[in-house]
Amino acid sequence: MACSKKRKVDSENRAFNQEWTDSYMFILPTGSSKPVCLICSETVAIIKSGNVKRHYETKHKSFDQTYPLKSALRAQKINDLKAQYDRSSRILTHSFTAQQRANECSLKVAWILGKHKKPFTDGGVVKECMSAVAETLFEGKQKDDVCVKIKQIPMSASSATKKTEILTDDVLAQLDEAIHKAPCIGLAVDESTDVSDNAQLLVFVRFFNKDKEEFCEDLLGVTPLQTSTRGEDIYLAIKEMLKKRAIELKQVVSITTDGAPAMVGRERGAVARMKDDNPQLLSTLSDEYAEVMNTMMRMINFLRASSSHQHRMLREFLREVDANADDLLLHNNVRWLSKGRVLERFWSIRGEIAAFLAQLKNQKATTFSLFLEDDKKMDIVAFLVDITLHLNELNLKLQGKDNSVCELMTAVRSFQRKLVLFREDLMADCAHFPTVKEQVQGERDVSSFVDFLDKLIVNFSMRFDSFSLGQQLTLFIQNPFLITDVREFSKEVTLLFK
Repeated sequence: MACSKKRKVDSENRAFNQEWTDSYMFILPTGSSKPVCLICSETVAIIKSGNVKRHYETKHKSFDQTYPLKSALRAQKINDLKAQYDRSSRILTHSFTAQQRANECSLKVAWILGKHKKPFTDGGVVKECMSAVAETLFEGKQKDDVCVKIKQIPMSASSATKKTEILTDDVLAQLDEAIHKAPCIGLAVDESTDVSDNAQLLVFVRFFNKDKEEFCEDLLGVTPLQTSTRGEDIYLAIKEMLKKRAIELKQVVSITTDGAPAMVGRERGAVARMKDDNPQLLSTLSDEYAEVMNTMMRMINFLRASSSHQHRMLREFLREVDANADDLLLHNNVRWLSKGRVLERFWSIRGEIAAFLAQLKNQKATTFSLFLEDDKKMDIVAFLVDITLHLNELNLKLQGKDNSVCELMTAVRSFQRKLVLFREDLMADCAHFPTVKEQVQGERDVSSFVDFLDKLIVNFSMRFDSFSLGQQLTLFIQNPFLITDVREFSKEVTLLFK
């Protein structure tokens, strides 16, 4: 026996005949595919004359006797039934819209609470405030209507929790969609420890949002590191995070870290392992500071944070001697660009700090006092004060939003030229190194400083010389009317983008 094929009613493209309203009391609501009987509000499955006729003759056969066909009475009855159906439909729509608005209000309140880091239980306080304001601003029926609508808004702690989860899923979905559309992304990775001594890996992402036509930076995710924080653990955590977000490793073109050994180790570091998976990956690593810088940070943190009693004594001592500052700046590796400012503050009160350390009777204070008495090391500190301020100035120019690649590369190229100028200045009158000039008197040995700048020049060349837009293209991006040699411009663009 041959199997009969199942009919597909939707593909038959049946049309509703307006004459069925007068003959069989049926209408076809907007957006619906099932005719509705105006008398009993029942529907038929298919738009077909036989179906509507069968329903009318079976259930409403006596309707013709009361309201004869094509009579004015029948026409009036049809208009009344249509108006009644429209009113009932509007009531249902209005009720549904009011519920939607109440849910929308709940979502907006949950979003504001989350943005300001407020607990979910504050939703009830917000609702109470809204009711109090409505009772004060409105009167009569308007006040009653507004108060009723406010009471319908779900703002309990459990509701706020559910709404926050909905918002979180939506934000993540939008972020993932924008990342997947981006041709490439850059990552910034940092491992830190919270107040509960739990290691947390934070991964930030930077990409070009095609829909908004701008560069975006956002938190990609936070992953706890349950046990160790080795390079392998960090690498696996990053890889698992990218896998969950359906991000291909080849889409990652650069990664920035804090320079910790677990991040930048040549063989077992997280960056080295990611380069094995993606050889084209660029890594931006922080510079390693010399032993003098580390000793300075340990000394400052010893005075500033090792003991609250000692810290109070230091502040009181600085006030008594009328120092240029009443405290040291606390350094930590998470704080952005802190070392330069910390060194600058120390140098302004270095004499008072040496006197205070001499009063302390413990081994650490004695060690740091000997360190401050070493003229060679203090020369290095003076140089670090000046060079870190120059580096900080460059870093600040590279920060912020809406900077074009031309502006960023202009800042880098300018600093590269400054480094050559700084090198010559060190061997002359140290006009750009006032702290060195103040510290190093008489016959000056600046060879180690010059070597440092030579290495810095090479480092910048290795990082940025391969990244070149060309002079003509840079001018075109800044201002197309600056291009005077069209042939040279065309030749340069062809070489760059062939």
